[in-house]
Amino acid sequence: MGYIRGEARGQQTLFPVSLEELVPGDHFCRVIDGFVGRVDFHALGFERAEAAETGRPGYDPRDLLKLYLYGYLQQVRSSRRLEAECRRNVELMWLLGRLAPDHKSIAEFRRSHREAVTEAGAELVRLARSVGLVRGEWVAIDGSKFQAVASARSVAEREAVKRYLDAVEAGDAEDEVEIDPSRVAAALKKLASDPEPEAGFMRTAHGHAAPAYNVQTAVDAEHALIVAHEVTTEKNDSQCLLPMAEAARKALGDPASLNVVADAGYSNGPQAEACEARGMAPHVPAQRAINNKGDGTLFDRSRFHYDEVSDTLRCPAGQTLTRKQLKKDKRCVVYSASAAACGACALKSQCTPSRQRYVQVHLNDAALERMNQRATAAVMRLRRCTVEHPFATLKYRIFGHPRLLLRGVAGAQTEMGLGIMAYNLKRMINVLGGAKLIAALAG
Repeated sequence: MGYIRGEARGQQTLFPVSLEELVPGDHFCRVIDGFVGRVDFHALGFERAEAAETGRPGYDPRDLLKLYLYGYLQQVRSSRRLEAECRRNVELMWLLGRLAPDHKSIAEFRRSHREAVTEAGAELVRLARSVGLVRGEWVAIDGSKFQAVASARSVAEREAVKRYLDAVEAGDAEDEVEIDPSRVAAALKKLASDPEPEAGFMRTAHGHAAPAYNVQTAVDAEHALIVAHEVTTEKNDSQCLLPMAEAARKALGDPASLNVVADAGYSNGPQAEACEARGMAPHVPAQRAINNKGDGTLFDRSRFHYDEVSDTLRCPAGQTLTRKQLKKDKRCVVYSASAAACGACALKSQCTPSRQRYVQVHLNDAALERMNQRATAAVMRLRRCTVEHPFATLKYRIFGHPRLLLRGVAGAQTEMGLGIMAYNLKRMINVLGGAKLIAALAG
């Protein structure tokens, strides 16, 4: 028996196949086309959203956004590779009407549309809300590190310059250091000429420190759609609870109440209290200091009960601990019992090896306690199921690898905006199906 053979290369047909026939009715290209077609590009701030009356015609930003969304869904982010795809990819020929922009035009569109891309992503979230894919009751927050476009050497040099300038400023304030103006000028020049002025060393998924950004996302628990994101230079997540909760609430249309779930890295007393004041309930395990003296067998802070009227603590033996010191930098109050009371206490061996017991109480202790009580095992399972999968999809199914292509926070924000739009489109297709989503976009 022979093989299945294709047609001869010189074979002619009487009725040539059209591009429309080559793209199925529920194909994701039609979803991209439908979404971009309903977006008001002028209102979102895209440049050349309306063609100029004079001058050389430019490419429609709608076509370039379609191209990038297609590229990110196919793990093709390079402008040169996208240019090549336009010349050989039948799906892109259908999507762009056989246009083949040069790589400079493609790259310039991505470089100059940070805010507009972010607004387009918000428009997609509003669409998801309108078709019932976003409920807006539970939101999970998490962060992950994405490697920046910067050499480790340049970032190390920049951080060394910053440390030197901080030391000079501190010494100048205390009149203890003789300042060399030439060294200060050289340090400032070095800092200004740094090609990647914002990225810092962060521990990435590979286990080593590298120049990176901390990308924060807020994910709706209904269908794991990302409703808000932010690229930050924070090395950890401790300052990100309130900003991300606010961003999620704004994206969800300012609901009267919102449950926000995050891991212990987001434990922050002042921000937890601020969330509650604004109608958002944080569900986060509180990070508390542990009494590690005596191999952790001594009485923990939880064994001491606070009396708000007298501003004192009561120990397990019934002794009173009074306020001794306010530590503004650590936002806590130190309470202690008298040395005489502790020396005569029968439970002293279970409490402290020192002359007297000291206990630190956070200024926002009540908010931390409420937040910790909400973070039940079921809620933390909900967090894992909601927020961890989107990051894995972003890193390895959309970005191909967790490394950015554009420099600076602005470039990283644009890339994440495009990647998250691609993720949300992909997720919406998986939940609704291509045909239903295309119908919703046309409605």
